[in-house]
Amino acid sequence: MKTLIKQDLLETRELATRLGRQSFGPFNIHIAPAEKVAILGPSGAGKSTLLKLMSRELAASGGSISFLSRPLASWSLAELSHLRAVLPQSTDVAFGLETDLVISLGRVSRPHDRDLTAIVHEAASMAHAAHLLNRRFDSLSGGEQARVQLARVFAQLWDKQNGLILVDEPLAALDPGLQFDLLDSLDAYASQRQHAIVAILHDINQAMQAFDRLLLVKNGQLVGDLPSNSAAVPALESLYDIALSCVHNTEGELLITPLRASSRNRKRA
Repeated sequence: MKTLIKQDLLETRELATRLGRQSFGPFNIHIAPAEKVAILGPSGAGKSTLLKLMSRELAASGGSISFLSRPLASWSLAELSHLRAVLPQSTDVAFGLETDLVISLGRVSRPHDRDLTAIVHEAASMAHAAHLLNRRFDSLSGGEQARVQLARVFAQLWDKQNGLILVDEPLAALDPGLQFDLLDSLDAYASQRQHAIVAILHDINQAMQAFDRLLLVKNGQLVGDLPSNSAAVPALESLYDIALSCVHNTEGELLITPLRASSRNRKRA
């Protein structure tokens, strides 16, 4: 019996770039279908640069990147829009567009989209943004705008399978309760469609609880690629140059807390 080899969704080999005097990479990364991968690292480490390389927003100076075994550069933007969605850290919308239109922009490459209205409403509901429909996007708060933009990503790959979602700090402008709600929505959305997610996060606990793997980036280099479990804690301490305290809550989830300087000193003593 032949063993089926699972095709990588995204693969980078020695991928690198340079911005000014700083070099980034080389990055050697494999993203499998339906996998959930969090990118962690200190501010300015190169997390967004890596995501921009993955999305083709930033040109590489060396190495290669492929999507579904094809060079990423060989894909047209229309082709990519059917299988890959990107949510950057900041998204400016020109003029006073209504939120419905902003969400529908995720499906702009589909000229005959009979289900557009239904998908826009379902995507908004999944992103906890249904009450924001028919409002001007520029009248919304930062957190409300983030929800509408996430709904746009949901709408884009709503009727597709085995796609790729690249998101940069999708929960940064949201209150803690809504962060949990949207993490659950993102997980359900991707799981139902077998989409892979690559997300830049700053919250270690969100990464540990909702993602399968951690990509650790520091000083423009990939310094770790490991499962999101308790064995990753020493690498996380090294990544952020801090000591971490670990406990399990009543549901058995691992919770990680950075220690204050005085506590770190006692831990090392």
